[in-house]
Amino acid sequence: MTIHQISLFLENKPGRLSAICRALTEGGVNIASLSLADTSEFGIVRLLVDRWEKARDILRGAGFGSNVREVVAVAAPDEPGVLAKILETVDAAGLSVEYMYAFAVARGTSARLVFRFDDTEKAVAALSAAGWKLLDEAALFA
Repeated sequence: MTIHQISLFLENKPGRLSAICRALTEGGVNIASLSLADTSEFGIVRLLVDRWEKARDILRGAGFGSNVREVVAVAAPDEPGVLAKILETVDAAGLSVEYMYAFAVARGTSARLVFRFDDTEKAVAALSAAGWKLLDEAALFA
């Protein structure tokens, strides 16, 4: 089970991030998570949204080149050591984490951990077999 993440390069200039958010707002797309990694000249924006196809079309129409990647979202308790346990499962399966980010739904209750793996299908199989709860897009917004 995977979810779709929109990724785009963004010039490191004032107003560029707000332009993305404004375009999605005007299109009625809700952002569940936004991650921004930057360098001196550009950044990489990663978005999880409620309607990824619509968001992709809106962003492209607004002049933002984007691509869609399949990522794995894991629902887990928001407590110390959970990420280490998930990574033990990943390590045992011989997987590499290309990148990840996380966010808490309600502090102390549950968190969402989003991973991009070198082998998505193998990751889904390993995490599912280990009993981790994987989320689809509907569950991400529930």
